[in-house]
Amino acid sequence: QVQLVESGGGLVQAGGSLRLSCAASGGTFSDYAMGWFRQAPGKEREFVAAVKRISGIISYYQAYSADSVKGRFTISRDNAGNTVYLQMNSLKPEDTAVYYCAADRYYTDHWVPAYWGQGTQVTVSS
Repeated sequence: QVQLVESGGGLVQAGGSLRLSCAASGGTFSDYAMGWFRQAPGKEREFVAAVKRISGIISYYQAYSADSVKGRFTISRDNAGNTVYLQMNSLKPEDTAVYYCAADRYYTDHWVPAYWGQGTQVTVSS
């Protein structure tokens, strides 16, 4: 069973930056696809970004992100520390949401991860 704990949310002015962290435990972190989703009031939860391992002769990690955050948000992972990060720059009021960390052994289109954190609130004021 994988446990995920987010931190780093808060209140920031438009144009500012925040970095979210998600500490994982209970699994082999390096094997898992890790990602972030968000849910704004009155809206459905939506995909933000993910990073998964591409296995082969040389393994590497591939990142994916939603069009709405491309060029502003960056996902990264620290396998030694079992942590995934979401660096959010140039924040906009429409980025206001509860941000959820997620994990699964597999990543596919229309990803529905098996494991979720409790969420952290991000509020961007105009």
